[in-house]
Amino acid sequence: MSGKSTPLYQQIFEDIKASIENGRYVPQQRIPSEPELSEEYGVSRITVRRAIEELCADGYLVKQQGRGTFVSTPHINRRLLQTTAAQSFSSVCRENGMEPGARLVNRQIVPARPDEAGFLQLDEGALLLYIQRVRTADGQPIFEENVFLPYEGYQVLLSDPLDNVSLFDAIERVGGRRPAKTRRRTIEAVRATSEQAGELAISLYDPLLYLNVYFSDEADVPVCIGRQYYVGSRYRFES
Repeated sequence: MSGKSTPLYQQIFEDIKASIENGRYVPQQRIPSEPELSEEYGVSRITVRRAIEELCADGYLVKQQGRGTFVSTPHINRRLLQTTAAQSFSSVCRENGMEPGARLVNRQIVPARPDEAGFLQLDEGALLLYIQRVRTADGQPIFEENVFLPYEGYQVLLSDPLDNVSLFDAIERVGGRRPAKTRRRTIEAVRATSEQAGELAISLYDPLLYLNVYFSDEADVPVCIGRQYYVGSRYRFES
């Protein structure tokens, strides 16, 4: 570990970080428990816990309730700001050498709000199909996916299997039009709710990146709206 002038928790932080970077601990490997690390380093569990929390906050580790603490998979990089082209998460995953996954959380019919109806060119009182999933990379939760589509024309997706499939592919298969461009998008930092924390295997109030995107097809015809909540320590947008 580092010199004695460095706080003990920081020494443990740096030691475990180095073990991850040099391959002693590999992605998705469970690290020793707090009592085991406390004994290994000869420090209190409180000291170990602070080091672990810092490593989780910096994206090196992830806690999984009831299972322990695991080494995170590398950040997924996605180019975002320099182009209006839309890219599916499945293709982004594969570009980063990871296997994409999806778990359906909820889907229902909801009334279109004014901004949704306006963008999707729907009449007042129109209905939307709302699909909520958790997207994963190599089995690790990356973001909560919320997609809003016109119910008319896409109602079959209310019952189609949507686990471990590309929603862009499903939308194109059903409606004949694929999300290909982003009409407009915003991104902001938010805090995880209790529901999101449980779904994404993070702590309550952990930082998330909220991306609100309006998708159109190649002909610039509106297709759907996506409202996604990314775990900041596991996903990186590049310009």
